[in-house]
Amino acid sequence: MSSLTSAKLLKPIGTAGSLFAFGLDVGRGLFRRPFQLREFIQQAWFIASVTIVPTALVAIPFGAVIALQVGGLIKQFGAQSFVGSASVLAVVREAGPIATALLVAGAGGSAIAADLGARKIREELDAMMVLGIDPIQRLVVPRVLAAMLVSVFLNGLVSVVGVAGGYVFNVILQHGTPGSYIASFTALAQMADVWQGLIKALVFGLIAAIVACYKGMNAGGGPKGVGDAVNESVVITFLLLFVVNFVMTAIYFQIVPSKTG
Repeated sequence: MSSLTSAKLLKPIGTAGSLFAFGLDVGRGLFRRPFQLREFIQQAWFIASVTIVPTALVAIPFGAVIALQVGGLIKQFGAQSFVGSASVLAVVREAGPIATALLVAGAGGSAIAADLGARKIREELDAMMVLGIDPIQRLVVPRVLAAMLVSVFLNGLVSVVGVAGGYVFNVILQHGTPGSYIASFTALAQMADVWQGLIKALVFGLIAAIVACYKGMNAGGGPKGVGDAVNESVVITFLLLFVVNFVMTAIYFQIVPSKTG
C-alpha cells in the first residue's frame, strides 16, 4: 500500500519532468531544418480563426468591468482623472495577456491536443518515426510558433478592444470626461508596460502550445484517452499560466521602476 501511495505522489513529479524534457526537445527542434513553413501558416491561420472572435467578445466585458471597478474605487479618493491610466494599466499588464492565454489554451490548445492525440492513437506518430521523420520537428514546432505568434497579435486586439470598452463605459455609465480619460494614459503608463504585455502573451502562448502538444502526443486508450488528454492540457495550462504570470509580474516590478509623474 505504501508503494502505491508513493507512486501516486511521485507521478506528478515525473509528469513535470517529462513535460520539461519535452519543452527542451521542442527548443532544439526550433533550430532544425527544413522548417515546416506551410504547416506553420496553416496552424497560425487555424488558431487565429478559432480564437479571434471569442477574444474580441471577451475583451469588451474585461475592459468594462475593469473601468467600472477602478472608476468606482478611484472616485472614492477623488482622483477621477486617473481612471484612464489605471484602466489602461490593468488591461495592458494583466487582462490582455491573461484573456489571450486562456482563449488560446481553451480553443487553440484543445484543438492541437485533439489533433495530435488522434494521430497518436492511429499510430501515425509511430509511423513517422519509423520513416525517420521527427514528429516534434515536423508537427510540434510549427504549432508552438504559430500559437506564440497568434498570442502576440491577440494580445494587441484585447488591449485595443479592452481600452476602448473601458473608455465607453467610463464616459457613458460613470459620466467621466473623455479628455481626462485619454490624457491620463501617460500619467502612470509607460512603454515598458506594453512590452511586458507582449512578452507575457508570447510566453503564455509557448506554454499553452507545449502542454497541448505534450498531452496530445502522450494520449492513449482510444478516443476516451484523447478526450482526457484535451481536458488535462487545458487544466494544466491554466494552472501554469497563473503561476508564471505571478512570477513575471514580480520580476517586472523589481526591474522596471514605477512612473510617478
